[in-house]
Amino acid sequence: MKNNVNDDNRSATAHRPSPVTSAHQPSSALPWKLKGADFSNAWAVDAACSGNPGPMEYQGIDLDTGERIFHFGPVYGTNNIGEFLAIVHALALMKQKGIRKTIFSDSFTAQTWIKKRHCKTQLERNEKTEPLFAIIDRAHNWLRINAVEVPIKAWDTKKYGDIPADFGRK
Repeated sequence: MKNNVNDDNRSATAHRPSPVTSAHQPSSALPWKLKGADFSNAWAVDAACSGNPGPMEYQGIDLDTGERIFHFGPVYGTNNIGEFLAIVHALALMKQKGIRKTIFSDSFTAQTWIKKRHCKTQLERNEKTEPLFAIIDRAHNWLRINAVEVPIKAWDTKKYGDIPADFGRK
């Protein structure tokens, strides 16, 4: 799948949304909506990694519609890095489009890194990981020059099940 991150002079962009659920399933029947919580005006982000490190990808899902808003990867990395980059991607995309929505993430580590404005990974920077570190550097730069203007909240997996942006590979 094509990576959806532009060069340093442009913000992250989304590719055409695609539904995570059946095209015939009404949005009111989305599993997280059936749990009785209000997730309107929100996106969920998540990452998946085959091995750690290994091929990593991340995505963002609109919780009102179940549509995929963005996707990136796979690229060699770790799950925590993917979770961090997914939040930054959502923040950058919202700023670019003038959108204000809550972002849900099930990663405490990524949320902590966002608050500190730094991805504190232990992944070695080398020839194999350099493409990912270039993206991490761009994310650090974005966080350095932009305010986080939307709420980032923890997804309650025990209460609502897997986050809707989950890749379902457990």
